[in-house]
Amino acid sequence: MSYSNLQSFLRCTTPTVPSQSLPKASVRNLIEKWQLSISGDAVEYFTLDDLWGCYDEWSAYGAGTPICLENGKTVVQYYTPFLSGIQLYVGKSFSLRRTREDSDFEVETDSASSDSEDGKLSTTNSDNSSRTWDLLEDSGAEQDGDNYKMKERFGELYLQHFDIAAPHLRLPLRDQINMLAEEYPGLKSLRSIDLSPASWMAVAWYPIYHIPAQRNPKELYSAFLTYHTLSSSFQDNISMETVEHINCTDVKSEEVKMITKEENGGTNISLSPFGLASYRMQSHVWIDPKSEDYERLTSLWRAAASWLMQLDVYHSDFTFFSSRSI
Repeated sequence: MSYSNLQSFLRCTTPTVPSQSLPKASVRNLIEKWQLSISGDAVEYFTLDDLWGCYDEWSAYGAGTPICLENGKTVVQYYTPFLSGIQLYVGKSFSLRRTREDSDFEVETDSASSDSEDGKLSTTNSDNSSRTWDLLEDSGAEQDGDNYKMKERFGELYLQHFDIAAPHLRLPLRDQINMLAEEYPGLKSLRSIDLSPASWMAVAWYPIYHIPAQRNPKELYSAFLTYHTLSSSFQDNISMETVEHINCTDVKSEEVKMITKEENGGTNISLSPFGLASYRMQSHVWIDPKSEDYERLTSLWRAAASWLMQLDVYHSDFTFFSSRSI
C-alpha cells in the first residue's frame, strides 16, 4: 500500500505505547470523576513514562520519514521532536509527596485525600510558559461562576508548559521532559487514567537532515505541529456517548480517539494526532490529490484550533505555523 508524503509523516511520527490494564473496580473513583462509561471489566491505560520512552531515539537521532520528491526519487527525512506545549489536568484527589527519607515520589489517588493538605497541587508555571494560569483556590477571593465550572470540569491544572524559544534554542522533547520532571515528578509517574479529558500535548517537528543528501530541497524544509490527547477518556474501549458527554471541546470524538491494537503478541495504544498545523508545506509535494489528504489536513487543523479555543489557550506555535502554512 502506497502512502502520500503527509500520510507517511503521520504514520512515522505517531507514538505507540504499551497498554496496561486495571480492574474497573480499582479505579472507580477516577471513572466517576471523569464520568466514564467503560465497556468490559478492565480499564486500559498507559504511563507517561512509557510515552516519553517513544521519543528517546527520535530526540537523539530524529524520526525518519520516507518522502517521495517531484523528481521521483525517495529520501528519508529526519525530524526532531520538541515539546511545544503541554497541559496536564488531574483530579482533586491526586497528590504527589516527596518522602523525607529519599527522593522517591509517591502517587496517591485515594478520594479520601481530596480535602487534605496533600491534595493541593502547585501550578507554578515553567520558565518558558507564555501565559499565566492560577487555578488554585484563593480563600480571599470569590470564585467566578464560569471559571469555577471550568475548573470542576477539567480538574486541577498540575502542569502547563509552552515553549516560546526559537527552534534552535529548544531542547529535544525527551530532554525537555527530563528537565521538567525535576520539578513535576508526575511526568514520570502519572497514568493516562489519572488525567482529565482536558490533558494534551503538542509536538513540533523540525527537519534536521535527509538521506541521501539533496541539493537545496525546498520541499523538505516543511515543519509540523501535532496535537495528542493524553487521557484515557478517548480510548476506543470507552463508548462514544461518554466521549461526547465529557468532551470539553466541540472537536469530533472520532478525531480525538486513541486506538488500542494487538501487535507482536501484546496490546499497544496508538496516540494518533487529533490536530495538525504545518509550516511552509508545499501542497503539490505533501498532498495526494487523489486521496482525502486535503480534507484530513483541514479537519486536523480545525480540530486543533477548536481544542485551543475551547480550553481558552493561546498557543504561540500554532499561531506561527498557521500564519506560514504554505
